[in-house]
Amino acid sequence: MPSFDVVSEIDHHELRNALDQANREIGTRYDFKGSNARIEQSGNELTLEAESEFQIKQMTPILKEKMSKRSIDVDCLDFGDIVEMNRRAKQPVVVREGLDRDLARKMVKLIKDSKLKVQAAIQGDQLRINGKKRDDLQQVMQMLRDAKLGIPLQFNNFRD
Repeated sequence: MPSFDVVSEIDHHELRNALDQANREIGTRYDFKGSNARIEQSGNELTLEAESEFQIKQMTPILKEKMSKRSIDVDCLDFGDIVEMNRRAKQPVVVREGLDRDLARKMVKLIKDSKLKVQAAIQGDQLRINGKKRDDLQQVMQMLRDAKLGIPLQFNNFRD
């Protein structure tokens, strides 16, 4: 019985490269000279740090551009509120990875409402889809792509 997994993953190595490129551009730009503005990473959390809220807002498109050039979908970024204190501004950014329970349930409901002859099972932070026909599985893939769930999805482990 054909099956595939729906996951939401990012390439951490490419993320690190995108951050290095963004920091390099921020360091060489004229409007950031002497401001000690930077993007730091700790696990799946990024911190944009600069002297003012305006500079943070200037750093955001740089980060998004570098990530998209490295084939990382920027939908995985969840921007927090900008906090200003002591002549410094910080903005936490969470890099979302994996499917949380609520999103997985929503995807299962979408699949069941489509009336396709497939079964969906939540397995940790991924979703396994089984069906008798390959065409049904491909329709499910297209439906999930079109659903705009706010998180990048990858389809892997396709088995016949």
